[in-house]
Amino acid sequence: MVIGILKDIKKGENRVIATPGEVATLIGDGNTVKVQKGAGEKAGFEDQAYAEAGAVLVDTAEEIYGTCEFVTKVKEFEPSEFNLLREGQIVFTCIHPAAHPEEVQAILDKKVIAFTAEDSHRYGSPNCEAAGKQGALFGLESMLTINGGKGKFVSGLGGAPGMKVLILGGGVVGQAALSVLHALGAWCTVMDINIGTLRSLSRQYQEQVNTMISTKENIAKLLPETDMVLNCVKWPKGCKDYLIDRSMLKLMEKGSVIVDISNDEQGAIESFHETTHENPRYIEEGIVHFCVSNIPGAIANSASIAYAASVLPHFRSIAKNGVAEACARDGFLRRSMTTYKGYLTHEETSALQNRPWIRPEEILEIADRQLDQAPPATVTRSANLIHLK
Repeated sequence: MVIGILKDIKKGENRVIATPGEVATLIGDGNTVKVQKGAGEKAGFEDQAYAEAGAVLVDTAEEIYGTCEFVTKVKEFEPSEFNLLREGQIVFTCIHPAAHPEEVQAILDKKVIAFTAEDSHRYGSPNCEAAGKQGALFGLESMLTINGGKGKFVSGLGGAPGMKVLILGGGVVGQAALSVLHALGAWCTVMDINIGTLRSLSRQYQEQVNTMISTKENIAKLLPETDMVLNCVKWPKGCKDYLIDRSMLKLMEKGSVIVDISNDEQGAIESFHETTHENPRYIEEGIVHFCVSNIPGAIANSASIAYAASVLPHFRSIAKNGVAEACARDGFLRRSMTTYKGYLTHEETSALQNRPWIRPEEILEIADRQLDQAPPATVTRSANLIHLK
């Protein structure tokens, strides 16, 4: 198979989907790998390293799209790329389809076989770990007086107390943030709706973190004494409620910090609006908000290495076995399939964009086989299901 590694063009994106190590593995499997020049430069991987791994270096994205059967990169397709897609081409990237209807329409119109990478991780995305850990550090930076924060030091100083931190969500992101903040001496409370998750965290940290069931009422009780809130909840798209509404900001001391790592439009934090690394913060009701959408892009080298390692098995399986067999063998890859040759195969996107969808196993004609299973990627369900005639 001819595999193309693109240079990401989204503003603020510095990662690359494959390092020279993954390229060497794919070539060792018998594939041809083309890499757009400069694809890994911002992440610390020079073109020469890809060439030494056996890659063919090409100048433009147009050449990648025009000559490769399988095209991959880190972030969503930009509008300038829509017309470069080719019918039957396999594409693998973080599409975030439910939030991007124009992109979904483009990949449907172009009849590509599209996988959205964020749904493909069996053990949680390395990008979630990166966002949680680095997001915690950005929160501490936002607490600095020079950035509008109240100027507390995380672990305190002699005679001065340290920070109290509330982490909303005990999944991969929340656990990653907790690992950093607890190690630095913050007093942390984790809220989640899963009592099993909370018990596990309490045991893991030998009862040295607080845990509470996540409700709006519990959050309101803690906000007056909380210095920093980290939102790590994957909020159900279409939900009309908030965990922290705008009026609740008045419960917090001026100079407190909210880091919205989840970064969901109409998500858990009503006062959220997306920011960039160039202008990462704003202050509302006296509360410093850090809402950068691409936190892992700030640690491009580490994030690229971890991310590339996590998706390599999918690339190898698709190249060796074909799409249908690869999806039969791996339920997480199968659930990440977003479109197949003009059909929508992503349930959440169907529900939120009012589009008909078909199950991946049906369109791939593998429904009668013994399939590897995976839980649904989200809680959003759609009844707008169609079937092959």
